[in-house]
Amino acid sequence: MAFNPTYLTGNKEAIERFVEKFDVFLFDCDGKQIVFVTNNSTKSRADYQKKLTGMGIPATVGEVFSSSYSSAIYISRILSLPSPKNSVYILGESGIETELRSENIRFIGGTDPSLRRDIIAEDHKNIASGAALDKNVGIVLCGLDFHLNYLKLAYAYHYIIQNNAIFLATNSDTTLPNSNALFPGAGACAAPLVAMLGGRRPEELGKPSQKMMDAVESKFEFERGRA
Repeated sequence: MAFNPTYLTGNKEAIERFVEKFDVFLFDCDGKQIVFVTNNSTKSRADYQKKLTGMGIPATVGEVFSSSYSSAIYISRILSLPSPKNSVYILGESGIETELRSENIRFIGGTDPSLRRDIIAEDHKNIASGAALDKNVGIVLCGLDFHLNYLKLAYAYHYIIQNNAIFLATNSDTTLPNSNALFPGAGACAAPLVAMLGGRRPEELGKPSQKMMDAVESKFEFERGRA
């Protein structure tokens, strides 16, 4: 016979005892600190706050913790690379850019329109020689990129190889649910780089990685044993 803990049976006293054990919850619970966690790196915390409010869920920007913000916190407060080689090359959308700005992190790539084109012979030459690379890029951060292309991947690969940039990913989700179907996720965007790097995987900063929990703890400064 399966055993259900008493706090899952509707027992009021058992529920109260369980709730009193923790200070921080990563879901809604009256009287406790609330953190809404999402792996979607394409949106900023402000975007999600608006979405939650529109759904009738009162929330502040400070209560939202996305994988893009987790990445920003990890890069600025935990990784904390010395200047000047601490710029980030982004494979991803504006949500990542917004959250990196919130932590005063320099970045290139991302939604830069000059990268939304076919690669040409001159690109191959300049990337291979390093002439087209920013020497201050020390991190490659890969999220879900709706405009991923060969040129962007070439830059990301050579930043890792030539600059010895740290390879990070907002999350490892290979699929993204939408319209009752599955589409490529952030993990699928990182997959070509993983293959090019001989199976070397990025450090993952979204759910359910320990690094996201480290970033949440760094931001909210709570006691881990009570969350």
